[in-house]
Amino acid sequence: MRLSQYFLPVLKETPKEAEIVSHQLMLRAGMIKQQAAGSYSWLPLGFKVLNKVQRIIEEEQNRSGAVQLLMPTIQSADLWRESGRYDAYGKEMLRIKDRHERDMLYGPTNEEMITDIFRTYVRSYKDLPLNLYHIQWKFRDEVRPRFGTMRSREFLMKDAYSFDLDKESATAAYYRMFVAYLRTFARMGLTAVPMQADSGPIGGDLSHEFIILADTGESAVFCNKDLLEKPIPPLDTDFRGDLEPIFRDWTSLYAATEEMVDEDRFTSEVPEDKRVSARGIEVGHIFYFGTKYSKPMKATVTGADGKEIEVHMGSYGIGPTRLVPAIIEAFHDDAGIIWPVSVAPFEAVLINLKAGDEATDAACAEIYAALAAAGIDALYDDRDMGAGGKFATADLIGIPYQLIIGPRGLKSGEAEIKHRGTGERETLPIADAVERIRALVVPQRLDAI
Repeated sequence: MRLSQYFLPVLKETPKEAEIVSHQLMLRAGMIKQQAAGSYSWLPLGFKVLNKVQRIIEEEQNRSGAVQLLMPTIQSADLWRESGRYDAYGKEMLRIKDRHERDMLYGPTNEEMITDIFRTYVRSYKDLPLNLYHIQWKFRDEVRPRFGTMRSREFLMKDAYSFDLDKESATAAYYRMFVAYLRTFARMGLTAVPMQADSGPIGGDLSHEFIILADTGESAVFCNKDLLEKPIPPLDTDFRGDLEPIFRDWTSLYAATEEMVDEDRFTSEVPEDKRVSARGIEVGHIFYFGTKYSKPMKATVTGADGKEIEVHMGSYGIGPTRLVPAIIEAFHDDAGIIWPVSVAPFEAVLINLKAGDEATDAACAEIYAALAAAGIDALYDDRDMGAGGKFATADLIGIPYQLIIGPRGLKSGEAEIKHRGTGERETLPIADAVERIRALVVPQRLDAI
């Protein structure tokens, strides 16, 4: 993509309404535009990142055995009355009426609807286990939406729902999602620690939040430092096998949110030099809640003995629109964002230091074509402006590698590559530049872990 033809409305000044770094940088980098309190348009650069985050989520859900579908945003209140949550949920639920005066709502979550789908089509124990997921927009009428898309009213959510014959098999489904989440966040460059958590209004007695540490986190967290350095389950993990050992290994070390922390346990179980007390950002939450929804909504299957069995369920959420700012909170400096390659809007940016110069334009056009031929998703800054502005834009939007071409380098047959994350610069023959970019990018792509 040529930057002269792209829509990238970057800002030089930080908007006053932006309180935290990720919100400031998303606005300055032209990723989002606020439309109303807690409601944002995702502009082209931000939308590319959001799509890459979503793709990683989908790949890991599919790998774990979950099956994707899509449910509507507007739900019937009747389903929520069946479960008993319509009146209990609170003002966060946006309640509306259609033209026939029927009670409807903009879904804050989908337990009721997915249970209705399940009970309509699944009849036999032979059809279990089953995990269905979708990625869809949700709405929760937050009293005080803040921090940009970190805590907005309208947000994109991946929610998966498992259905099993009994608690034992439902727990195995929980382990699958636990491992899938570890892999999902690691592929985005994040160190997400699973922590014992409160289930909240969704319910259930087995629940973990996945937390990344950040000064701007909404709650305090307490954990063993060793959790920050544990190896992630590999690509060849067998999701049809026994994943309990992985779950037990990760949960054997103390980790809890402030709602669940036991300070006596924390100080007695965690050596003083390994105690981490910090702020954290929740990027995922998983629950097992048994028959909380299947019982009142009569979601049953026929067992091997011919008797009706209420299925056991779990719910597993990740917020892509929350993940994007969380990644920025983890990866930025004073100049702007530093994207991991796996979620970067572009993998490299080609910077023409003297647009309009015939030789430089010709060389950059050739290199740009070569980058495309090599499968590199590149942004070409071909704008007619000074080098300083181009460097500032490249740093702000956080493209992992900058390939810099100018008249002086052309005369000596050299190009320069800047590593956005480290600031390292390397000079090399122009003929080798594209292959060098490819060698840097490919091992870090979203399918590499």
